[in-house]
Amino acid sequence: MAETRDKPLRFRFPASMRIKRQGDFDRIYNARCSVADRILICYAAANALPHPRVGLSVSRKLGPAVVRNRFKRLLREAFRLARHDLQAGFDYILIPRTPEGPASLADYRRSVATLTAKAVARWARRQARDAGDEFDDGGC
Repeated sequence: MAETRDKPLRFRFPASMRIKRQGDFDRIYNARCSVADRILICYAAANALPHPRVGLSVSRKLGPAVVRNRFKRLLREAFRLARHDLQAGFDYILIPRTPEGPASLADYRRSVATLTAKAVARWARRQARDAGDEFDDGGC
């Protein structure tokens, strides 16, 4: 009886999974496809890559650099752990919205999974609706 082993999942977070250029951020924001819950706002736009990418935008309103860096570490970790379950071919921008301090990693993981799925569904609905239109801005 031959046992087949699937390739083990890699949970690395290489630079190719990050959104760093201002042009990419502008493209995602201009797509106007966003969803939110009580702790996160998620913007999404399609890309031509075989994997999802993430960009983080943490406002100074949330606190000093130490606090903002804590938000970013938690959000990067939530994305890193959830990336295998996310729709490939999409870029996401995550914006924390809890001024009382960072939520737990479990809360961010749950929120990232839920919001990215909602954003992809919203994007697909918008694309299907706009498929018959002559003018298509490519947005959500």
